[in-house]
Order: sequence, then C-alpha cells, then structure tokens
Amino acid sequence: MSDLPDPTADLTARPWFFCGIGGSGMQPLAAILKGRGAEVAGSDRSFDQGRTPEKFAALERQGFRLFPQDGSGIDRAEQVLVASAAVEDTVPEVVRAKELGLPRLTRADLNAALFNAAETGVAVAGTSGKSTVTGMLGWILHHAGKNPTIMNGAVMKNFVSDDRPFASAVVGDADLYVSEVDESDGSIAQYKPAVGILLNVSLDHKSMEELRQLFGDFLEASERGVVNADDEEAFRLVAHANAPLTFGVTNGCAALGIVEGSIAEGPTRQAAMVHDKRADTQHPLTLNLPGRHNLSNALAAIAGANAAGVSVA
Repeated sequence: MSDLPDPTADLTARPWFFCGIGGSGMQPLAAILKGRGAEVAGSDRSFDQGRTPEKFAALERQGFRLFPQDGSGIDRAEQVLVASAAVEDTVPEVVRAKELGLPRLTRADLNAALFNAAETGVAVAGTSGKSTVTGMLGWILHHAGKNPTIMNGAVMKNFVSDDRPFASAVVGDADLYVSEVDESDGSIAQYKPAVGILLNVSLDHKSMEELRQLFGDFLEASERGVVNADDEEAFRLVAHANAPLTFGVTNGCAALGIVEGSIAEGPTRQAAMVHDKRADTQHPLTLNLPGRHNLSNALAAIAGANAAGVSVA
C-alpha cells in the first residue's frame, strides 16, 4: 500500500473506510473523524451476521454508510483504510485496498496521530480501569467548560443521548484530547501526553518486566505524570514521572487522598471527603457508583483533570 497519510492534516481531504467499524476501538474513532467533517464508511462482520443490529442502525442514522465485508466498500484510490493490526491480509477490504494502492492505518496509528496533534493530550493508562476513568475525566472536563474530545473503549453513560446511544466518543475541541491508551500491543509508546495517568500495573498480556518498561517510558514521555500511590507497582514507577501528582485512597503519601473515616458507602453510591494535601484543603465528593475501586477511579479522574488545569474544588 502507499505511504501513510497525515491524519492531522485536512481530515476531509480523503474518504475514510473502517474495517470493523462496530468495534470498541474503531467506532469512537470513526465518530471523531465524522464529527470533524470527514466522509466515513465502513464494514463489519457482525453487521453481516446480524449481530447487535441496534448498534449498526444507530451508525446508519448518524450518516455512516455501511457495506458488507466483501470489499465492495473499497472502490476509490483516494480512500484511506483503517484496520486493526490483527486484521488478516485475506480480509476482502485489505485485499481490495492493496489492489488500489490505498494507505492503511491501524487504530493505534490514527488515534495516536490525533492525540499528539492536540495541544493538550490526556492519556489514561494501566492494566484495568482505563475506560471508567476516561469517562469520569471527560465528564469533569466537560462540566468545567473545557469541551474535550474523548476517545473511549466503552460507552460513557453520561454522554448517551437518543441520537448517540453508543457514546464511546465525544467530538469536542481538537486541542484537548482525552483517550485511554493500550499497553497490550505496545502502542502506548506512540503517545506523547501533556498529562499521563497511570492507574495500576499487573500481569496481563505481557511480562511484568515488559510492563514496567512500557509504563515507565509512558511516564517519562508525559509532560506531567499522575500516578496511583495505592498500587505498589505503579507507585514504584513514580520516579519516572515529570512533575508527578499522586493520588490514593489509602496511601498517606498521596498528594490527593481521602480524609480518614470520611467514606460513607451505600449499595449504589458513596461519599467521601477529598484531601488536597498540597493546599491542605478538603472537598466533598459524592459518587453514584459503589465500590472502593470506583472511589480510586474518581480520584484518578480528579487528579488528571487537575493536572490538565481544572481546580480540585
């Protein structure tokens, strides 16, 4: 295929085709491109098989043209193919794209290019909790009037509407880009965050040695690092962070923590008092989610938003 295009140039200059457009990583990127005025079409084997028809009906209502996964949607040399690195060369769209000489970008290539082009890119990394924290962080920035673009791997319920029932993306200001970033395929190394948030590090996909290297490099590449002080492996990497901001529910060393004895838990919600030890100020927090892990997720989102310029209060 031909040389890769610059996705940060005029997005409307070429039509885009997403192979697997209904996927959790593809759908939000397609939505972001379309929201910025690009012509976007796609195919998906789940669409062909009649699975999750409500998702594909919603995509069609939003103006995406959907094709069978038989190569028929690839019909112009001007198109750009977006396909996961895991998509086989025998998939009809890939075969047809090669015949026409189309450039091919992976999901990670495209997301990293859009992210790095933003003036402020906020990346959420870690073995678990990324989607939840990305949604919380995006909601905080949204309510602070920051108008973020948000790329998530899961539906964000606070952003769901009748015309966007599968809101895994929010199209906002191109210069404030919030995204979860993936370590499993090593693509985390492509991102250059203004704010890099590290939630946790545990054995998953790669060896612990590889994960420590990847996440340590991620913090070094971030202009500011936000690190979970409650997670032993993540906290060990804080020395790699520039201008570190730590958070934690139980670790008394964290700059953003919870006042001891302030947690009030219920079956569907909880409340606590956030302690900003830098200014020795306290701020009430009410969370409509149960579980100590979600309290930690909320602290991560608060810390990330603060590192991006939003007051804790």
